[in-house]
Formats: sequence, C-alpha cells, structure tokens
Amino acid sequence: MANLTFKLARLLALACLTCTLLLSGAVAHAQGYELQPWAKGKPVPQLEGVDLKGRTWKLADLRGKAVLINFWASWCEPCRAEMPSLQTLAEFYGPDKLVVLAVNFKEGVYATQRFVERSKLQLPVLLDPFGQTARQWGATAFPTTILIGADGRVRGMVRGEMDWLSPQAAKMVEPLLAR
Repeated sequence: MANLTFKLARLLALACLTCTLLLSGAVAHAQGYELQPWAKGKPVPQLEGVDLKGRTWKLADLRGKAVLINFWASWCEPCRAEMPSLQTLAEFYGPDKLVVLAVNFKEGVYATQRFVERSKLQLPVLLDPFGQTARQWGATAFPTTILIGADGRVRGMVRGEMDWLSPQAAKMVEPLLAR
C-alpha cells in the first residue's frame, strides 16, 4: 500500500510538473517573441545611417555599449506596442551603457516623423526606405530586435513583440552590458 501511495504521489507530481511546463510554454508563446542565437561565424552586417534629427550613427562607433537594433514599422501593431518599453529600457540604462536604435522599415520620412511625434518617441530613428538594412540583418518579421553586446559581438535576434521591461528581457539585456 505504501508503494502504491508513493507511485500515485510521484505520478501526481509528474502531472503537475508537466502542466507547469506546458503553461509556461504557452505564456512564452503568448508574449509573441522568439529568441534566436546569432549563428557562429555568421557575418555581421554594417549599420550606418542618419536619424530623423540628422545625427549619423555607425555601429562600429558604439563599441563599448550594448546595442539593440529594433526593426519596426508604424503599421505594425506589435511594433507600436513594444516601443514604450524599449524607450523606458533605454532611459533606465542610459546612453553610456545601452543604445537602442529604431530602424523604420520602408516608410517615408513624413509617416515615420508623424508616428515619432504622436508617440513622443525619443529613441534615435533611422530610415530603411528600401528594406535593404532589414534584409542584411535577417529581419523578415516585425518587430525584430538584434542584440549586440558591449564587446561588439552579436548575441541574438528577438523576433516578435517583447515587453522589454519583463524579467525575460532582463535575462537577454543584462549579459550584453558586460564589457
């Protein structure tokens, strides 16, 4: 009888663990993002552009700081939804530790500027009018965010909407800050 009780308790514990794992997977999926590591040996594209305020940005000049390159569009609801958390993340760490570059996909200056003004976005916004930069970085779904460490190494790519203030995001961002 004691053996049967032990087996039932073990089966119940296994069932609880399975439910927990299934539910946590559903939660991660419901958040709408997928983290992909940057393939070893995969070349790192150049990034150079002028933001809406006229400042020139070069990825090479940002070495020593963690960098998030966020590919987005104003017609993309998940992109619009995650922008406030990206803004807050950038403000929290400050420009000496983390730079978030928002690269607009295939929209004109007017549409992009209108979105920036309405949303009060303070991030540097670069234009990618022909989608060439997005293609070079492998951004085929929006939003897509490239994670680059302060050492200049690309660590990964987040496809889909992310709450950049969540514990999951912290686990992705914190390691990028180490020099």
